[in-house]
Amino acid sequence: MPDGPRFADVEAALRSSWSIKTSGGWQARNPAPGQCNVTALLVNDLYGGDILKTPLPDGDHFYNRINGDRIDFTAEQFDSPIGYGDLPSDRTEALAGTTLEKYEALRSAFGAAMRSRS
Repeated sequence: MPDGPRFADVEAALRSSWSIKTSGGWQARNPAPGQCNVTALLVNDLYGGDILKTPLPDGDHFYNRINGDRIDFTAEQFDSPIGYGDLPSDRTEALAGTTLEKYEALRSAFGAAMRSRS
């Protein structure tokens, strides 16, 4: 396990932090759509590692590699598993698919959610 908070705690805090403020694709019944960019950036803040992407018909999907493991906290947005391409990406490319305001909204909500868990 990498240094940083437990993945289970991060996953729970992310779920409660995603909102229409963090992605225009957010839906109450499936909050993960459109959250991949901001989530990959936040997870990179927490653990370092690599930001990866997979091209999909609706645009690139972003996620992380930490200690050699693919970590995709937003995979639940897909109706069926995707074929990951694991193409190298970076923070600049991930941020280009969202806004700094949405990223900051997630960081703020996530920080509050993590504080409430401790």
